[in-house]
Amino acid sequence: MSKSNARRYCMVGTAEYEIVGPTATEVFEPEYTGCHSHGGETYCVNSAGDDVQIVLEVEEGAEGEDHHESHESEHTEHADGEADEAGGVHCHEHAGVPHCTGGSEDAEPICRRIDREYNKPLRIGLLFVILATSGIGVFAPILMSRFTRMSQRSLVFVAAKQFGTGVIISTAFVHLFTHASLMFGNECLGELPYEATTAAIVMAGLFLSFLVDYTSKRFLLWRQSKNPSSDSEAAPSPASDVKSASPTDSAVTPPMSQIEHEQTELRGHSDAKLNVLVLETGIIFHSLLIGLTLVVASDTSFTTLFIVVLFHQMFEGLALGSCIAGLPSSAASTLDRTLMATGFALITPVGMAIGIGVLDQFNGSDKATLVAIGTLDALSAGILAWVGIHEMLARDWLHGALVSAGWVRTGVAMGFLVAGLALMSLLGKWA
Repeated sequence: MSKSNARRYCMVGTAEYEIVGPTATEVFEPEYTGCHSHGGETYCVNSAGDDVQIVLEVEEGAEGEDHHESHESEHTEHADGEADEAGGVHCHEHAGVPHCTGGSEDAEPICRRIDREYNKPLRIGLLFVILATSGIGVFAPILMSRFTRMSQRSLVFVAAKQFGTGVIISTAFVHLFTHASLMFGNECLGELPYEATTAAIVMAGLFLSFLVDYTSKRFLLWRQSKNPSSDSEAAPSPASDVKSASPTDSAVTPPMSQIEHEQTELRGHSDAKLNVLVLETGIIFHSLLIGLTLVVASDTSFTTLFIVVLFHQMFEGLALGSCIAGLPSSAASTLDRTLMATGFALITPVGMAIGIGVLDQFNGSDKATLVAIGTLDALSAGILAWVGIHEMLARDWLHGALVSAGWVRTGVAMGFLVAGLALMSLLGKWA
């Protein structure tokens, strides 16, 4: 810091700033830290933790053009998502971790915890809004299916399911994969010895989902092969042997074929329930992080992020609710459906409650925090990618009814699929 005619200046990288103040009751300090940008103005933090405004010094004869860059706004405390006019820096938050683009690469990252003032009563109140929104989103398809007797082949159900498919796929790639990459690429974590860490963890989540799916199918086949009742029912009686000799009765489906059909249908129902459980597992992981992310965001970005999360929960609830509603009654009872839906409705508010509890200690730039959040995001991305592409998209469009559906049904389904992809991807700009 330098002194000139009772003025004080500080250097931030190659830019020289004039310190505004102090007042008559204050004195200049030898050092200011934690420089950040808010509302187009730049501030640094003094020893008391208060913000002190600094102004970029413009050289005379520069024809009104500022050639300096504001480096400290790369690590803005407020992360309000607006571009800093002095340095062209654009900042926003992911899980309470500021992420900035533009500006100088020479600025030192701020990895310590920054003290902030949080509006806790507002966060506690909006927790119940998120709870209600999540509940409405996930229970709406289930209640419609139950009380309106809406068939799974109805156009409304097909549209809702395809919209949900788009939401799940977009969540996996645009939200979770991107967030995990930002966590592992954070400057506070340092350079990773393995650059493909994020992709490797996503692949692990995808492979684990496949392994669960494959193992469960093998287990169901093994259990049915060991079921003695199937063997006894499959053994034809002498009377049936005699009757089967007649040409008329030979056209009737034999008992063995009927049993095999019932077993195949039973396996399909069990597979459907397992697929929904795997889907919900991936959703629960990242929904917990969404609740935490929302609460630890600074007050300047909280309102925007809350609106985004509100739409996110509604869309994702509709996606999961459509899958739960599509389960056959033999695979999931009313209690099963209620428990699945309730689990989704509660998990994001639980994440918010955890965030409220650790607001005064949370440091999103801590190495352990970055690794934990990045790992969970990447694993969830792999799980949702498997379920969204293999179990939902491919099953409906390549092996299901849509492969031979009429043009109207196909057009509606494709339109809602693209809408789910597009809307959820749009939300990825803010969360």
